[in-house]
Amino acid sequence: MPRPVNVDTPEELRSQLERLQGSLAARQSILHFAHAGVATLVAFILAGAAIKLFWDSLRTPVLGFVAAAGALGLVVYSLSHYLKGRRELAGELKRYGDLLELRRRLRLDNPSLLLPR
Repeated sequence: MPRPVNVDTPEELRSQLERLQGSLAARQSILHFAHAGVATLVAFILAGAAIKLFWDSLRTPVLGFVAAAGALGLVVYSLSHYLKGRRELAGELKRYGDLLELRRRLRLDNPSLLLPR
């Protein structure tokens, strides 16, 4: 008798569950958001230093231009990592929804099944 197309065996469902758990174990979005946060903080510090150099200088401050360029570069770096983090987070949330659906189909979260019979 042929098996229905959408019905998976419990072994296949468990292997899918293990694969999803493995892919969700390393959260890449957190790494991207951390890079964005640290880069933004350093960019604010460099921008403040550049502003201070321009404010106090009698002549054209070359170091002020270098600090401003560094701050601008860090803002671009921060924005790119933030956008990468959002993309990764969307994929992680989709995979997490799939994981919850698999757990529901395998009835792993049903406490009445854990009781001795």
